[in-house]
Amino acid sequence: MPDKILFLVADDVEDLELFYPYYRLKEAGFVPVVASADGGTLTGKHGYRLSADTTFADVKPEEYAALVLPGGKSPERVRLDQDALKITRHFVDRGAPVAAICHGPQILISAGRTKGRKMTSWNGIRDDLAASGAIYEDGEAVTDGNMVTSRRPGDLPAFMGAFLKLLSAAAKRTAVPAR
Repeated sequence: MPDKILFLVADDVEDLELFYPYYRLKEAGFVPVVASADGGTLTGKHGYRLSADTTFADVKPEEYAALVLPGGKSPERVRLDQDALKITRHFVDRGAPVAAICHGPQILISAGRTKGRKMTSWNGIRDDLAASGAIYEDGEAVTDGNMVTSRRPGDLPAFMGAFLKLLSAAAKRTAVPAR
């Protein structure tokens, strides 16, 4: 069974930051799963639509290998949902791979999981990251332990390259040795 990767999403998600990782992960053999507050159809910032696979309340985070937090205006809504914050804390605390791009780190801020972490984001929330205790770095993809963050859609190739490395390292840590 391929590993499932969870996406936390709301309306007005930056379409590229959802679909690029979604299909790249699918190509790499993962099963992307989109969760939203109430399920149903979501509309991206540029008008693309998709159906959520599940709701935040129904997610069992232990069933997923990693978490993706796309940007746009979606994180402003996702961060208000207590189930989404609980899910986010679960991934960060267990050391599972977490990828957040653009405004996605807002969810990590609200989950209280940024203090002392090297991170980047859309320039407009740089001060929010710093105020939450993160160490802001301006780079295409900033990796700190189990977390990778990026600034904008133009960073997607570097973002996904770094995230796929985290997924590979996590798979090696959990692999059962041959007897």
